[in-house]
Amino acid sequence: MPLSNSKDLKLAVLIDADNVPYSNVKGMMEEIAKLGTPTTKRIYADWTKPNANGWKGVLLEHAITPIQQYSYTVGKNSSDSALIIDAMDLLYSGKLDGFCIVSSDSDFTRLAIRLRESGMKVIGIGEKKTPSSFIVACDRFIYIEVLDGAIQKKKPKTVATDTKKPAEKPAEKALHKIDKQTIELIEATIEDIEDDDGWAFLGDVGNLIVKKKPEFDPRNYGFSKLTPMLKSLTDILEIDERESDKKGIKHVYVRLRFN
Repeated sequence: MPLSNSKDLKLAVLIDADNVPYSNVKGMMEEIAKLGTPTTKRIYADWTKPNANGWKGVLLEHAITPIQQYSYTVGKNSSDSALIIDAMDLLYSGKLDGFCIVSSDSDFTRLAIRLRESGMKVIGIGEKKTPSSFIVACDRFIYIEVLDGAIQKKKPKTVATDTKKPAEKPAEKALHKIDKQTIELIEATIEDIEDDDGWAFLGDVGNLIVKKKPEFDPRNYGFSKLTPMLKSLTDILEIDERESDKKGIKHVYVRLRFN
């Protein structure tokens, strides 16, 4: 679901390296490219530490500028203050439409709120452990775990045999993961914008859901997009695909059953 359909957002991408594995950067940058143009890309860490090894190739590949921030206090994330100061400097430059803050740290909650107060779009990217305070402070929040190339737990190799049960498809597995709270959110959102016949345009439904719940993403439930996710809920929803002015493009509408 695009954050904005009206224009290509000019984004500043600010990455807290202390909270993000370098192996996930490729997937993150590809995701950000769908939402806008990253005109500024900076990553913050104490690059003198041994655990900073491995980042060099990733930064060169994606043209991300490393910002050195020494650790003055043991056990404290040294990148926070430098990232926040840079964000405010970039805000006052007047050259951006939004920010992408990559971190799982709740310390950036107030920054996200301040940027939005200034009319900026704020996209957060972090792990599922991210505190809700930072998530709800963003216009949209994307979990690293659902991105292409995200680190997955390794499973032992097994040899396939004809006697084994076929592997369940991601979408089939996900049908059991759409929790009651999410279903209630979908139902309430459709009711908020439905016409006199109960139909709501799918694009409007998706945009309003994200406004209500910034971390909502069909990929969290195993679906690539919102349409197949809602089509899987045939017991509560009806789907209507209507022809548009453009050949081959259909507008999708949805309404609650027993409306």
